[in-house]
Amino acid sequence: MFQQQPAGGWTELDRANYCGVMPEIEHTMGSAPTDTPQSPRSYGPAATPTHPLATAPVGMPSHSVDGFVREFLHELNTNQGVMLSRSSVNDQYLALASTVKNYLMARWLETGRKTRDAKVKTVGYLSAEYLLGRQLDNALLATDLNEVATKGLELCGLDLATLREQEVEPGLGNGGLGRLAACFIDSLATMSVPCIGYGIRYEYGIFRQTFVDDRQVEKPDTWLTLGSPWEFPHPEASVQVNFGGRTEKYTDAEGRERTRWVPSWNVLGVPYNYMVPGYLNGRVNTLRLWSAQATKAFDLQIFNSGDYAQAVRAQTFAENISKVLYPEDSTPQGKELRLQQQYFFVACSLRDFIDQELEQDFDLHNLPERITYQLNDTHPVIAVPELMRLLIDEHGFEWDEAWDVTSRCFDYTCHTLLPEALEVWPTELLGRLLPRHLEIIYQINDQFMAEVRGPSRATRSGPVACR
Repeated sequence: MFQQQPAGGWTELDRANYCGVMPEIEHTMGSAPTDTPQSPRSYGPAATPTHPLATAPVGMPSHSVDGFVREFLHELNTNQGVMLSRSSVNDQYLALASTVKNYLMARWLETGRKTRDAKVKTVGYLSAEYLLGRQLDNALLATDLNEVATKGLELCGLDLATLREQEVEPGLGNGGLGRLAACFIDSLATMSVPCIGYGIRYEYGIFRQTFVDDRQVEKPDTWLTLGSPWEFPHPEASVQVNFGGRTEKYTDAEGRERTRWVPSWNVLGVPYNYMVPGYLNGRVNTLRLWSAQATKAFDLQIFNSGDYAQAVRAQTFAENISKVLYPEDSTPQGKELRLQQQYFFVACSLRDFIDQELEQDFDLHNLPERITYQLNDTHPVIAVPELMRLLIDEHGFEWDEAWDVTSRCFDYTCHTLLPEALEVWPTELLGRLLPRHLEIIYQINDQFMAEVRGPSRATRSGPVACR
């Protein structure tokens, strides 16, 4: 839903200066920026492996007390870099979490292999929040390790209950919407339904509630401070996301008039994977969360000139996108940041599935046979014009072809009809931040209004509302 209103916020010059990307430089989303390592999709060893272990299935640690203790001490010594006699409670918890994660890892890798080999349809669950809860108990249950872990830790002089209390809940959700999303992806894994949950890796979550003089005081939720052992990053699969700029017409090689987006600035989305195990069924799905980073995080020339703050300003600007869950949006800057967040994670997620999960020669006309995107409330709905843009502008589809594919790829759940829950974006803001998407939204709206009017009302005049 869109409304006309004056907008404030960042100017194009601000963004260009902050991100180090001038408006006249064109980047294509997904291509590597000049100073960021990103290789073409290429997997596996350069030569044929000959060692038996290299060609065998991924091994799992022994499901025994001795096997568990061996794995736990290995994690404590090599990953935490401490001996048991010198370890803190946090060291012990991190080693325990990594140990249990290792038992899940073989199943996660095998799940991914089977899904890719079978080329089965997958659910792409798009949600702005996930209220996961603590991970340790769920992972122990899924791996049937409760008794083994309890006994093994006792033999090391440790208490499982004490280490449980050390875990900090991921600050990725707020309430009912996030808890529902977490329950859905957990249920899909238990039902053996292939699923990738997509969201944002918020650095600070929503807030930590305290009280001072009988009043609520909001403080940052620093959930990452002591480490996050359940996640693992894949920076080589980063996605470049564009913003701002303009659109322009051009004629392609076949003589067709096309539109291209010439963005003015961009950021990188770095994926962090979490494993989502089903209950005692061997399936482990994926939750993939995106962290925003600058494409040009550090300017050495500016740093050497003595302006240290300006040298890292691009990094600060980009990282704001994934800094806080639901930033305050009563100001123009806050409203713009929310829209940046929503486009950022859906652009990363759509690109990720096409680039990382599909075969390189896959015909995107058949995309609905491989993915259905579930939109969890209004936050990810910008994914609809984004998929249209990808198909038309980057893969050469005609409008009707792209709309046929897009309309069969999305499902939507709205959790309330209260007006305050339905987001409203100024068209000026949307056109300034995502100019190509606004054009596509207008065209979708024109097409829909024509269908509503029908042939008998096709000549009716008047402005077209973009709602």
